Amino acid sequence: MTAMEAMARTGAPAEGQNPNEDLNGAEIMVRCLQEEGVKFLWGYPGGAVLYIYDALYKQQTIQHVLVRHEQAAIHAADGYARATGEVGVALVTSGPGVTNAITGIATAYMDSIPMVIVTGQVPTAAIGLDAFQECDTVGITRPVVKHNFLVKDVKDLALTMKKAFHIARTGRPGPVVVDIPKDVSLHKTALEYPQTLHMRSYQPVKKGHPGQIRKAVQLLLAAERPYIYTGGGVILGEATAELRQLVDLLGYPTTNTLMGLGAMPGTDPRFLGMLGMHGTYEANMTMQHCDVLLAVGARFDDRVIGNPKHFAQVQRKIIHIDIDPSSISKRVKVDIPIVGDVKEVLQELISQIKEARERPDADKLNAWWRQIKDWRGKDCLSYKASDTLIKPQSVVEKLWELTRERDTYITSDVGQHQMWAAQFYKFDEPRRWINSGGLGTMGVGLPYAMGIKLAKPDADVFCITGEGSIQMCIQELSTCQQYRTPVKIISLNNRYLGMVRQWQQLDYGGRYSHSYMDALPDFVKLAEAYGHVGIQVNHPSEVEDALKEAIRLKDRTVFLDVRTDPSENVWPMVQAGKGITEMLLGSEDL
Repeated sequence: MTAMEAMARTGAPAEGQNPNEDLNGAEIMVRCLQEEGVKFLWGYPGGAVLYIYDALYKQQTIQHVLVRHEQAAIHAADGYARATGEVGVALVTSGPGVTNAITGIATAYMDSIPMVIVTGQVPTAAIGLDAFQECDTVGITRPVVKHNFLVKDVKDLALTMKKAFHIARTGRPGPVVVDIPKDVSLHKTALEYPQTLHMRSYQPVKKGHPGQIRKAVQLLLAAERPYIYTGGGVILGEATAELRQLVDLLGYPTTNTLMGLGAMPGTDPRFLGMLGMHGTYEANMTMQHCDVLLAVGARFDDRVIGNPKHFAQVQRKIIHIDIDPSSISKRVKVDIPIVGDVKEVLQELISQIKEARERPDADKLNAWWRQIKDWRGKDCLSYKASDTLIKPQSVVEKLWELTRERDTYITSDVGQHQMWAAQFYKFDEPRRWINSGGLGTMGVGLPYAMGIKLAKPDADVFCITGEGSIQMCIQELSTCQQYRTPVKIISLNNRYLGMVRQWQQLDYGGRYSHSYMDALPDFVKLAEAYGHVGIQVNHPSEVEDALKEAIRLKDRTVFLDVRTDPSENVWPMVQAGKGITEMLLGSEDL
């Protein structure tokens, strides 16, 4: 163990360093990251953070990854956090460094991802004077962070960093910004990093109310048409094992939102598929017609239940478990709210069900499953195969077939390819499906993949993207080369902004306004220019061999430019303003 590693693990100064010696703010910030066990830091240098970069240069325990754009730094740290459950950390400079990072911060905020973003700021004396590369970081980021800090005194820096990590990872997770003026990173003080922290104004509830849990148990056991609906909160709360135990105990049908995929195994017969705007027919019909709904770590957003008035047409009892009290009854009024950590609440729920004398009515539950079987008979995800055109669904299905027995992570960008990945890749484990749900951010897929590959170097990491999304952060192919993160990119290239084109076809009379990509690059040559392998796939017969080659080239980044059917749409689909049972199942419904 090096002296630096000893310092990072024990909090003790490195060999030769006076334990009473004052450190400058930059050195304190780096020591704080070491105390928090940070392994990777994504960032881009600039004038306001050069003291911090100098401090990073002098240590060896944190690997800094130099991205090519600040947005990618946030996305990569975000992807790392989603795949590992740890706090993702990024570092950007003041002014444009901060504004470039906003999209990444907002993306993490919408999906409740634990992150700490350190931003540089102009010297304290220059704040408010329109100094070079100055912006109001606290004001700009306030709507898209869980909390933010402006550190005006170096003596406050260590405690602020401790608070930032605590706030980011506890309660409902989220990004926290720490804005550090340049003079604060230069000034010196003694380092006192607290080992424990108590914040009187911030005390997230963890234990669910026992009386509410008892009511939930009674309602669940008396249900005739029960349904378990779970979201990203189950994965963020590490409650997958408890959810599966609950389903085993009750035998009830279950669905996951886009952000919750993998909480229930995609191959489990009790899993009805994703629900919502592009969810399965059986998942949506079951959601609408159940008599008792258990919602866990989900928020009834517009892409899940469609029009709330339509959802409210059917009377049902709703139990809602969530760590965030503001999410309960926000869009849909619930009958039994339970505020608490989903893992702890589910554990107590399971315990009480085991102790209860009552058991679900087997005859009524069997009748409910027969109804669900009828809905499943629609085979709503079927599509017409082609001997000449590559169907995007078939690419995802083949990828799942080839990687289902491997340790595989799938990232996506946003659009049609995202929905096909969610529909046709059967995620059996949590934290394997990494995408932007709430904000719907194009360009995240490649940086997500980079962050995951550093965290999981032995895993296969595939980015399913489109020719529109991939170009938003395509410069990160350079980062992949520099840091040897051999990810596999599958671009389902239909020459359109596919989801925009689909909406224009259905809702705008086929007026394809600026959704066709007229001047695409040669992606094979572009990948090769960055030092990677590029493969163009033009025919259905080439798909399997191309995917196998990408997997075989374990130590190379591979870009598959897969030329897919440009007319293919994502089905089922619930149009804007419609209810979740008012689904279009295919072109025959138009």
